[in-house]
Amino acid sequence: MKIASAWSGHDCSFCILDGGRPVIHAEYERYIREKEPAGDGVQFMFDEMGDVSDVKHFITNFSFKKLKQHPDSLSKLEGIIADNGGKMHVISHHQAHAANAFYSSNFDKALIFTMDGGGMEDENGSITAFTVWEGEGNKIKPIKVFPISQVNIGGVWTRVTRYVFGMQSGWPTGHQAGTVMAMAAMGDKHKYFFDFYNMLERDSQAASYKPSGQPRGANVGTDPRHPYLGKWTDLANSSEQEKFDLAAGLQAATERYLHSLLSEFVDQHQCDNICFAGGVSLNSVVMGKCLEWFADQSLYVTPTPHDGGLTIGAAQFLWHSILDNPRITWEDNYTPYLGADHKSKILPTIETMKDKIETSQSSVSEVVDLLDDQKIVAVYGGGSESGRRALGNRSILADPRSKKMKDIINEKVKHRQWFRPFAPSILRSEVSKWFEREEDSPYMSFVIKFKEEVRDKVPAVVHFDGSARLQTVTKNDNEWYFDLLTKWHEKSGVPVLLNTSFNDREPICETPEHAISCFLGTEIDYLYFYDLDLLVRRK
Repeated sequence: MKIASAWSGHDCSFCILDGGRPVIHAEYERYIREKEPAGDGVQFMFDEMGDVSDVKHFITNFSFKKLKQHPDSLSKLEGIIADNGGKMHVISHHQAHAANAFYSSNFDKALIFTMDGGGMEDENGSITAFTVWEGEGNKIKPIKVFPISQVNIGGVWTRVTRYVFGMQSGWPTGHQAGTVMAMAAMGDKHKYFFDFYNMLERDSQAASYKPSGQPRGANVGTDPRHPYLGKWTDLANSSEQEKFDLAAGLQAATERYLHSLLSEFVDQHQCDNICFAGGVSLNSVVMGKCLEWFADQSLYVTPTPHDGGLTIGAAQFLWHSILDNPRITWEDNYTPYLGADHKSKILPTIETMKDKIETSQSSVSEVVDLLDDQKIVAVYGGGSESGRRALGNRSILADPRSKKMKDIINEKVKHRQWFRPFAPSILRSEVSKWFEREEDSPYMSFVIKFKEEVRDKVPAVVHFDGSARLQTVTKNDNEWYFDLLTKWHEKSGVPVLLNTSFNDREPICETPEHAISCFLGTEIDYLYFYDLDLLVRRK
């Protein structure tokens, strides 16, 4: 039985389950090359899938109000569902987040936290930004749902990112929170700590109200008239160091506030496993702190905690909780490589661009040689990664031993701020030799500190505070990437590669055309299509 789900609006996406297993998850932004665009999720599904006539059930994680803005695609879908004797379903925003976190984890029982900037829970316009759930077997149930007037961590980050730092990208500033996290490592966390902590604890909703005192509804967290924001904006504009100090204060206050909030429920429920979803879970520094705070528990962060992952959770919720199907034990746990496989398009695309590029057959070992020769290599193959982080199928790779490599890629490839760090991909078997904590982190969910004695061996992937957002790699995670890392380890003596997403300010490359265009528009040295063992260079 096939189930489809779609999300219309920002972070537009769709997902299809077959027999309870995700077979594809596609994010609209990857296809139109614009970060966090609003779109019609149902029409997007028709455009990319073509025939969905075998779908029996459809679920959306919002009210049908949103879908009804697109009557043609919705009417077409309703006809298909009716013909197949199925149903249309609706679940809440945070229910979908919780389902995505739990059902992807392989935990039989877990405490679940969802935390973001707010999502609609019903047709009456109720908005929630922090919830606590319990998952067991094939069911999840709410423990505590906080009104947005009480907890809105994501809203605070949105306001500060947008109005204090002046960073705007997508809807409204989701892709820029990582920049603030990067700045925090270079600031004085004590200087503005209490201001931010008070905002999180007591004043988090002050910016959500009009001067009349009436709530702003769906615009929660976007009013620039909060009394702190003007002062902070002036400070941020005064010097780069003030920006770093403000970012450090926000990060430190968030950590303290969340530690208190989460600990209350962890202590009460005494669960061995904890799952996280929602945009705040993308704060990998906070997630790294959770490893310390909850050292007695096993932690899992879904690779799609943002709103683009809601369609995965919605479909999973329908399959398990509504249709009452037993939990599926997914071999080797959850895979993030749920994007479409565009292998058949590679050669035709190369043919259309043959006046600009040339190709040759190359092996993984030859790619390793190029990396050892200080070349920057973009890699492309298989299904694209769901979520915000490239994990070897749509990645730019480089030698982490070169101190200058960080500056080169920031300036000439990514065209972004000089202080932005890059992630290390590391063989899972080597983690204990390189990091202060030995943890599984296959989706770059956690920031952990390098051991001090090895930091100078891989300076391109060590942040200013000695930390890194690592990706651990096993053969089961990604066989081709594991092979590359293994051969790189044998040649270089280090089990670590610099890994950053294959893009240049736009969303991660989805199709071969995107890949070649990005390659030609940057100073990446080579592009490797690993499905065909094809190495691309400029003419």
